[in-house]
Amino acid sequence: MRKTQNYNWPALSLGTCYYPEHWDKKLWREDLRRMKENGIFTVRIAEFAWNKLEPREGEYTFDFFDSFLDVAEEEGMKVIFGTPTATPPVWLTEKYPEVLNCRLDGTPFRHGMRRHYNYNSPVYRKFCSIIVEKAAQHYGQRPCIVGWQIDNEINCEVDVFYSESDTAAFREFLKEKYQTLDALNEAWGTVFWNQTYTKWEEIYVPRPTVHDSTNPHQVLDYTRFVSASAIQFCKMQSDIIRKYKKPQDFITTNGMFGNLDNHRMMDECLDVYTYDSYPNFAYCLCEDPIHSDDLNDRKWSRNLTEVRSICPHFGIMEQQSGANGWNTRMEAPAPKPGQMMLWAMQSIAHGADYVSFFRWRTAVMGTEIYWHGILDYDNRDNRKLSEVYRIWKRTEAISEMAGADYQAAFGLVRDYDNIWDSQLDVWHMRLAKKSEKEIFTAAQLNHTPMDMVYLLEDTDAEELLKYPVLFYPHPLILTEKRAEVLRTYVEAGGCLILGCRTGQKDETGKCVMQPMPGLLSSLTQTDVKEYTFVGPADEAVSMEWEGRQVETGLFNDILAAAGPDADILAKYSSNYYEGRPALAETLCGKGKVLHFGGTFTRDNVKAFLAYTGVLQPYQDLAEVSEACEIAMRVKDGKRYLFILNYDKEPQKVVLKEAVMDMDTKDEVQGSVLLKGYETKVYRIF
Repeated sequence: MRKTQNYNWPALSLGTCYYPEHWDKKLWREDLRRMKENGIFTVRIAEFAWNKLEPREGEYTFDFFDSFLDVAEEEGMKVIFGTPTATPPVWLTEKYPEVLNCRLDGTPFRHGMRRHYNYNSPVYRKFCSIIVEKAAQHYGQRPCIVGWQIDNEINCEVDVFYSESDTAAFREFLKEKYQTLDALNEAWGTVFWNQTYTKWEEIYVPRPTVHDSTNPHQVLDYTRFVSASAIQFCKMQSDIIRKYKKPQDFITTNGMFGNLDNHRMMDECLDVYTYDSYPNFAYCLCEDPIHSDDLNDRKWSRNLTEVRSICPHFGIMEQQSGANGWNTRMEAPAPKPGQMMLWAMQSIAHGADYVSFFRWRTAVMGTEIYWHGILDYDNRDNRKLSEVYRIWKRTEAISEMAGADYQAAFGLVRDYDNIWDSQLDVWHMRLAKKSEKEIFTAAQLNHTPMDMVYLLEDTDAEELLKYPVLFYPHPLILTEKRAEVLRTYVEAGGCLILGCRTGQKDETGKCVMQPMPGLLSSLTQTDVKEYTFVGPADEAVSMEWEGRQVETGLFNDILAAAGPDADILAKYSSNYYEGRPALAETLCGKGKVLHFGGTFTRDNVKAFLAYTGVLQPYQDLAEVSEACEIAMRVKDGKRYLFILNYDKEPQKVVLKEAVMDMDTKDEVQGSVLLKGYETKVYRIF
């Protein structure tokens, strides 16, 4: 059972990211006063300002940020202070080049960007520990500081590390895990292509190979190593900060990036988790044309759903406020009128109790000159600032719901072994990426809110039983422990839905010599006899289920009953396996398991949601169009219904019972017309 988070925001509140080192000191007080006039009472600072604390090696100065914090305290502004370790100073990287991360071929990343360091350099860790200690020791008791951010966007930009320091640390990681080379060679299957190791010194982080081919079992362990390294780096900093911070101040980091067990980082290092939400990425001009079935900015709700699995009541450290883009990439349009409110409410609907806009004023220099903030270069009041003011008034109107829990009708199960395996196994990737996207899309279009549920080392069946239905789409890697937790969940009354390829691999990523679904075979009482991608020349394959044709996706396992309790619900309707089983249901204890031989599509997910009785849980409360998202948060028995219109066109909503409009406090029932991008929050009587 995971521990609960150590910090919750006492009320809904707004903030912004501010860089005092970018602006003339004469602007500081005016900026803070303008922020407060528009509902912003917290700023994040310092995460890229190492030189302001240590301009030369061993020379520490605190005057600059003391001056700013003095102004903040005089103005009653709260501050989140960032550790500056995402951008090491040039004096450090020039004198100690071993701190630099490297490309796959060993070429170092040079100074001039950010996140060009590696976690495992003893030299870099030493300098980071010193600067964090100096900052925390000096600023830790400042009254205006309410929180600390570690680094910035851990594993952003690059989430692979190929320096000599990483190779040395990887060897130690493997020694601790396997103890002997014989055990490592067995786990990695090194007998294949004559890769057997006879000395630890022969092992490296991945390096260039023919066709960039890899040993997948080595890369799976390497990814686990990258995650462990990032967490160690984060914990080193949080341990230092805890010695000096005030008891009520929180420790966080911002992000949610790859090759990182964010749940473990939250549990071991942080008090609360914050995310950087940029829905406007959906409209980047450098991307392929966006189609309506891709949900555009609405698909950021998927990311927020995953953040909520890490930390149920999270914060947004960077919320979209303007067009995003660097001078080198990511051209995007400005948010349209109403979209800032829409995206802020999207975050709050999914569990955010703190929303900080990136950034206060658009930078006039550097790589991010096109990553626009609330104010533009000219520093004049504008429509974005007016929209921030309206967002403030909305958060004041709904502030009573801070700490309310998001209500999901079902869960999508994930685990890091399968996430990381799908990154290096293209067969797995195609299935997992498509099915997870389609499950989320079906949930959105059918107004059936979902959670992501991670199977972690300490997850137990009690946690899973919050969900009457769980989808575990393609768990190629299964472990005895996870299989037992799932069995207990089903026996206690849960409904588990499995997709194709279940149980194909063990924890090392090697295929097991037993019929799929492997370790879950005794639960499903099924057997996979054959399997195939649906080829590009094939017609789409369906199954006949409850009198209609239902899609079976891009890959099909051909099933067979392998026990007395397995009931074949559907059979394939075409291809060479026409008439053979596609879907089986098996009762077990108080629950049941559905073994589906296909991949998930929005069509078949809707059918599964209807069959299991969880489709559209709020249909008796409100009728809304597909263009709108529904979310429900609950606190102390009070229910708060969010309706978000992602379309530029007005959308009709029918409220089927009397509710209170949280903005006006009026009682509302019947037809309501939401303008383009408009949002509503209702309290249910």
